[in-house]
Amino acid sequence: METDLPGTDFPRQFRHVLSTFCSGVTVVTAATGTAAEPGIAGLTCQAFFSVSIDPPYVAFSVSATSTSFPPIRAAGQCCVNVLAADQEAVSSGFGRSGADKWRGITWQASPVLGNPVLDGVLSWIDCTIEAEHEAGDHAIVIGRIVDMSVERDTAPLLFHRGGYAQLLRR
Repeated sequence: METDLPGTDFPRQFRHVLSTFCSGVTVVTAATGTAAEPGIAGLTCQAFFSVSIDPPYVAFSVSATSTSFPPIRAAGQCCVNVLAADQEAVSSGFGRSGADKWRGITWQASPVLGNPVLDGVLSWIDCTIEAEHEAGDHAIVIGRIVDMSVERDTAPLLFHRGGYAQLLRR
């Protein structure tokens, strides 16, 4: 067991320790642009959590250097798509920088805000962006829930120790 305190190799130790925490995987999407020039944006995000029931808030963390988040920020809204265990390729595709993330992706517009709801997700949560807080090399984004739905009853896509993991049921 490693017992080193933070030092010159703190980033490696930090990643190692935090990798022991299993997280679900989401893809945050948004309808961007204008009626004349519509667009869509998306990014993979595993740092997602519920914040409040009343009012209904969720949050996610995004890298300050993300090139995919600025159009979502500008849209002022987003949809958090909770991925299913069979959607590793979707997660990997939206996690790449500069790639055509939407190639081969099918989706429907969310009923209220019109954000992309990816086909095959476990659930989705449509939000307006209420606040953004700088936090080191990331931003914590607070979304107010406008609409949401469960789409499938299957296992979630999980991330653990630097890779995808399977849920073991007892």
